[in-house]
Amino acid sequence: MSSAPALVSDGGSLPRHVAIIMDGNGRWAKKRFLPRVAGHRAGVEAVRAVSRAARAMGIEALTLYAFSSENWRRPEEEVGDLMGLLRLFIRSDLAELVRENVRLRVIGDFRRFPADVVSLIDDAIARTVDNNGPLLVIALNYGGQAELIAVTQRLAARAAAGNLDPAAINAGMVERELETHDLPPLDLLIRTSGEHRLSNFLLWQAAYAELLFVDTLWPDFGAADLEAAVADFGRRQRRFGGL
Repeated sequence: MSSAPALVSDGGSLPRHVAIIMDGNGRWAKKRFLPRVAGHRAGVEAVRAVSRAARAMGIEALTLYAFSSENWRRPEEEVGDLMGLLRLFIRSDLAELVRENVRLRVIGDFRRFPADVVSLIDDAIARTVDNNGPLLVIALNYGGQAELIAVTQRLAARAAAGNLDPAAINAGMVERELETHDLPPLDLLIRTSGEHRLSNFLLWQAAYAELLFVDTLWPDFGAADLEAAVADFGRRQRRFGGL
């Protein structure tokens, strides 16, 4: 995939691949004078609602930014709460994913997580690997810059070993090394809570994606909000650098 036109999805006005930066759990809780973990719990409910809505709409892949490589800077107690919610989500929702023919994927270095969480993730991936339905991709300990550095290092190692001409490196070669290499091109990237930045998420993949920033806090984002976002996407004219 070496040219911009190849990034065009062939699904008409429906995006094939939607990614969401799920932001605003803490502010949602603060507005209600609740602890931050209550916001994260409500955020898990939003994950369920939005992932179900995406499946119902026929979206092929939904990628959710659940834990960034920078989230380790948060207080230890909050990180522990997030790990607990991840455990809960896998244990409570895996049966539904299997039943609904959903393929679960994880991008990012999740093996830095506690051993029991890693085991749960590995088991969930294994139990859905043969499913051929929509993809639910969870970004865990993920950072776009780290992903691109890793790609660069692998290509540089091949070049140093004499197995790759540096002058031959192109966009398609880089994309084949990305963790998302087998996903549909990213069509729509949504960020909730009124912030207007990518926060190190899918930096390469977002090059030609449509971006949508909404004020809604993530726990309040539901099926109707996703439908509105997809409708907005359908009204846009994508030129990919052309006329």
